[in-house]
Formats: sequence, structure tokens, C-alpha cells
Amino acid sequence: MSAAGYRLSRLDNGVRVVTLAMPHLATASVGIWVDVGARYEAPEVNGIAHLMEHMAFKGTARRSAQAIAEEIEAVGGQLNAYTSREQTAYYARVLAADVPLAVDLLADIVRHPRIDESELERERTVVLQEIGQVLDTPDDWIFDLWQERAYPDQPLGRSILGPAETVERLGRSHLVGYMERHYAPERAVLAAAGRVDHDALVDVASAHLGDWRVPSTPAMAPAAYGGGVHLAEDDNEQLHLILGLEGVAYDDPDFYASQVFTTALGGGMSSRLFQEIRERRGLAYSVFAFGASYADTGLVGMYAATSPDAGAEVVRLLEAGLTELVSDPQASEIARARAQLKANLLMSLESCGAACEDLARQELIFGDYLDPLSVAARIDAVDARHIARFGERLLRERRPTVTALGPKAPGLDRAAERALAP
Repeated sequence: MSAAGYRLSRLDNGVRVVTLAMPHLATASVGIWVDVGARYEAPEVNGIAHLMEHMAFKGTARRSAQAIAEEIEAVGGQLNAYTSREQTAYYARVLAADVPLAVDLLADIVRHPRIDESELERERTVVLQEIGQVLDTPDDWIFDLWQERAYPDQPLGRSILGPAETVERLGRSHLVGYMERHYAPERAVLAAAGRVDHDALVDVASAHLGDWRVPSTPAMAPAAYGGGVHLAEDDNEQLHLILGLEGVAYDDPDFYASQVFTTALGGGMSSRLFQEIRERRGLAYSVFAFGASYADTGLVGMYAATSPDAGAEVVRLLEAGLTELVSDPQASEIARARAQLKANLLMSLESCGAACEDLARQELIFGDYLDPLSVAARIDAVDARHIARFGERLLRERRPTVTALGPKAPGLDRAAERALAP
């Protein structure tokens, strides 16, 4: 769908160039998104996508790691990157005049990383520290445990960082092979938002990305939701809990209903879970619901951190909050959820960084762009009927995923096994 300020071009080799002009700004965000992430990994190289993202900044064929940092900071810019389960992103924020430099740097680190052995050893240590930090942070680690239980023995269920013992074994040849298989022009999007000229960006992209001719051999395994219970004992003060079910993919007709549903369930202080578990009963400081969508599946989950003695009761309250919303969605809470989603969307996309990411992700996921006002209209169209329909669909198979991390909690095993039972 066309929108004011939005343009799309495609280079001869398949690289897509998408821009959103925001001429009131003095800056621009620009990045290269590659349609590959942790979901493309075999178990013996789990964590390689994230390690590759780190290594891209450690020098190229014509720039040292220090030179990369100095060039971007010499113009006051910033470089960063992230790895998700389905995508890898390298992006920059610069003044408008420095967009060509940013594209040069980004193209260089994506296409020509040196992957020096000594740099790899140093950065491997950094990544191992990052893995250790997650394992020391139960409110992070619980989400990896839950994902693994939801999608057992498959790439979508593995952590993005990978286990330490696997990362320790990854060598230069693994990284080079990974890039040769997955980093290819037809899987790449160059996105920019802010004060940016589309035609000028296409010319710059042609100069730095136009001769990229690596064929891609993608191999994303289809998801198979499993579910089940995993209660992990750990020496923490609090018990961390997640209870959830299989949700929907990005392109599912119920996608917007799922977003409104999770927001009404536990997306703010007025939500059912927050009011019941925190405000009325004081059983948790942190409690919320969330949704995660992927190319072919999705998840809806509820998280709470509570005392071990209250664990079984909190599981029952999470279950009750979800089932009651399915059976009796209130127009007022749905209206509040819609307002929250629309406000969060429109506020976030006033940032050129968020707008740039939105452009790239929509192009990779949908091959199109839906402007924020059109998205807001789709959110507005969700009513109680849609919420009830989505909720009934959510509960149809009754295969919940329940994970817990913390001290042994009395009665938790029975509550977890009975949660959302038919």
C-alpha cells in the first residue's frame, strides 16, 4: 500500500531499497536488514547468527574495527545491530548529509567482514559474557526456557545467543560458510527514514551493493508448536512464571485481534492481570501478557514474578484472567487496549529509527508497506466479537506451555499440569 513519503526500488540483483521521507528532521536512520536469523541454525551452530553480527563490526577487507568506529563517530553518527529469530539488522543514525557514508560502512561490514581469528577469540569472550549475563538474569532466562518448551527440538525453540559450549566451538570457517549460505542480495533490504532522498539513496546503494552476486540457500525449518511443562529450580528469591498458548503468524487474519487481546489481558495497569494479581491481591510486582508472531506461527504468553508460596495461586489467576476474557470481553477494556496500541504505534514511529525498522520489517515480512494510520484503522476495527473468536481459537486445542524458574514452590507442579486443561 502506498503512503505519503514512502518509496520502493529494487536493484538488478534483488536488493530492495525502501525509504520514508520525514523532511522535518535533520537526521536519518539507515540500515541493512537480512532475512535470516537464529531460526536458520542447525543445533551444532546455534548462536552463529548472533556471533556473526558481532564479528561484522570487527574489521573488513579495507577497514579495521577502530577505523569503523572512528569514521562513524567523526560525523557524530551511531552504528548498531541486532539478531532476532528471523532477521539480522545492521543500522546507523546520522545527519542527513552523511547517509552515503553510513551506507558505505554498512555495506562494507555486511559484505566484507574480515573475521580475523584473533578478533574472533576476543569477541567470542564478549558473547560468552553476554550468555552468562542472561543466565544470571532469571527474568530474561525464563523466556528462553519457555520458547524452548513451546517449540521443542527445533530452531525456533533455541536461544538466539546459543549455549556457551556451542559458541566456544564456532570457528572462522563456520562463520564464513554461514555468510556464504545466507547473506545474499535477494534476502536484503536497505531501509532509510528521515531526511533522505530516495533516488540519491538508490544511486548510493547501486555503488555499494549493486555488484553483490552471492546466491542464497535459505533453509528455514517449519515450526511445530509442542507445549508442555518445565519447572526449573534455581536459587532465586522470586519464582518466575510464564503460561501461554500457540498464537498466530504475522499474516493471519486474527493478527490484530491477537494484539488487542494480549493488551487487554495484560498490557497495562488497567489490564485484567495487573488489576487482579497486583492491585487487588498484591501477589506480584511484575505481571503482563505478551504476543510474539513469526512467519508461520506465534505465541501468546502471560508472565509473573512472585513468591514461591504464591506460585500455584498465580498460575490459577493467570489461567482465570485469560479464560474470563475469552468468555466475557468488555467493550470498555477493548477500547482501552485499542487506544494503547494506537498511541504506542504512532508515538514510536515519530522516531526515524523506529520508522526505518518498521519499513524494513514490513518489506521482509509482507513485501509491502502499511502506513501507521492504516494499521491504526485495522486495530480500531477489532471489537468484542473478534476478541471472543480469537480467544476461542486460542483455547481450542488446550496445549499450554508453562515454565517456571526459581525456588521449589508448593503445589506448583499440580497447578501447572492442570492449567488450561479441557
